[in-house]
Amino acid sequence: MASLLGAKAPAFFGSRLAAPRVAAPRRVAHTTSTHVVAAYGNLPKIGGGRKWEHFELGPSGRAVRIPMHVKKGDTVLVVSGKDKGKVGTIIKVLPKKGKVVVEGVNQGTKHLKPRAENETGQIKTLEFPIHHSNVMHYSKEKGVRSRVGHKVLDDGKKVRFLIKTGEIID
Repeated sequence: MASLLGAKAPAFFGSRLAAPRVAAPRRVAHTTSTHVVAAYGNLPKIGGGRKWEHFELGPSGRAVRIPMHVKKGDTVLVVSGKDKGKVGTIIKVLPKKGKVVVEGVNQGTKHLKPRAENETGQIKTLEFPIHHSNVMHYSKEKGVRSRVGHKVLDDGKKVRFLIKTGEIID
């Protein structure tokens, strides 16, 4: 019977003298390298927020705010994109993304589900963000677009002005 089961098998299967079973040693994975988890496609996850948002992080670990030439309330002209030539006022500035929302520009529809039982769903028309480099300051008086400059007035107040017309913005 030992010849059928191999040389290491005990002579009697019910014997208490049989060699005890020993579990195989576990292999421990060495974690010496850092593992980057893909967030969206093959891009690594950078910054907080949703998995498709990729913000550049500063030394503190927070998203870096992009310096922009426009502020909320400025009148701008869209210089590129599907709404090229439209004039509007900036409603919202998104400094982490480097984008602005302009009134009447880049409109799209958003479908909203009903929240309450007796409420119906809605389709709203909203303005969506565009990149700040696609807009320029606009002078309503002269009807021209212009870059923005900075200067200090005689009373010591720092203001922004349109370079082409000299018009003070704020």
